Amino acid sequence: MEREGVQERMHSSRRTAVSGDDAENEESDDESKTKKTVAFSTRFINFVSRYGLLWPCLAFTFIVVLFTSSVVFYTRSLVCVSSSSSGFFQPHSRFAFFGFDGLDSDFGSLGVPWCRSKHGKSVEWTSKDLISGLEEFIPIYETRPIKNNMFGMGFDHSFGLWFIARWLKPDLMIESGAFKGHSTWVLRQAMPYTRIISVTPRHPEKYLKKGPAYVDQNCTYFAGKDFVDFGNVDWKSVMKKHGVTDLSRVLIFFDDHQSELKRLKQALKAGFRHIVFEDNYDTGTGDHYSLRQICDQSYIRGGGHSCFKESDEARVRAKRKPFWEKALDINELCGPGESWWGVRGYMRDDFNHSNKLISYSEHFQNSRFVESILDVFWEVPPVAGPSLTHQTRYDPARSVPPIVEDGRYNLFQRLGLGRLETSVFNGYTQMVYVQISEPES
Repeated sequence: MEREGVQERMHSSRRTAVSGDDAENEESDDESKTKKTVAFSTRFINFVSRYGLLWPCLAFTFIVVLFTSSVVFYTRSLVCVSSSSSGFFQPHSRFAFFGFDGLDSDFGSLGVPWCRSKHGKSVEWTSKDLISGLEEFIPIYETRPIKNNMFGMGFDHSFGLWFIARWLKPDLMIESGAFKGHSTWVLRQAMPYTRIISVTPRHPEKYLKKGPAYVDQNCTYFAGKDFVDFGNVDWKSVMKKHGVTDLSRVLIFFDDHQSELKRLKQALKAGFRHIVFEDNYDTGTGDHYSLRQICDQSYIRGGGHSCFKESDEARVRAKRKPFWEKALDINELCGPGESWWGVRGYMRDDFNHSNKLISYSEHFQNSRFVESILDVFWEVPPVAGPSLTHQTRYDPARSVPPIVEDGRYNLFQRLGLGRLETSVFNGYTQMVYVQISEPES
């Protein structure tokens, strides 16, 4: 309809007499069909004899400059697109297929689901604060003790955790799930003198026997034989032992692959307010029930899904599937009875050992509960666009816009992001920061 409207306006403008030559042409429309066409060479000679060669030269110069600048812009846009990416997921192919803006735009039927907060509050920091933080964090990240953190956090999430801890300046930091200790190291870089409590089944010192790991000297470990699950810790006595009376001054970091609904309820019961979930998996992916899955509802822009194989969503998903490793087509997204919530209708927990099939009604009630306790919901954005980082994993159509957007090659290089190995950008899984409080009566 919009295109037809534009065409109608174009035709209308042609029918409207303006002045000068246009008016003459309109009045003699029938006669003009029988007029002899004047040769282009004759018109050019007459033009030159009247105005000289100045205007043709200027026009030619303008065309040359425009062509040169277009070539420079196009090639510079592709400087950061390397053919070194392995497998079928070639950045060149993605660029040619979608166009430059097609890498991270909102595709209508696809979008980014978000959790609604009680009063619409947002975070205090801005994009300028994030860029300034990146400039400070990159040299720190280059000194990390665990260079190859496979199965652990990459650069995007490391920066997100560091930035949030640095901004909030908590009196105590608690992490559930430490692995080799990289997240503990990130927290320590953000707050050098703040106490850390690490709850993790295996003590990071065990990994030192096989390679790089990090053990913090100012950290209390509930690990190994002293391990107690986060939900079973007597946090009241632990807070008293550490001299913490204001629980709003505590930051909780979950990287334990447990149901985020369960962890949210446990943190709320203990009185904590500030929480970061490392793996806030998109609908249809992951090994646990995430906030993003819970808040993926049909009444939210970007939420709710169609399992109809002839739908626009099915078409868009099929189109994007070959280019992004974590993109899902309809067959992968939808389970029995067209259940698309969670992971094909399942609420996963306990490292994927507990897979509870739930109804959409229960899934909907879970979202209502989250909204009742949520004060702030903020997804940590990817650090940079895929044409800059060469990431081939997450689909940018299902992610918030990056801090350094595609095309900002100079900023990418100025910040020092180009010094990092491309592999560190492939671990983004929609990390999220939330503030919670008791439901209002």
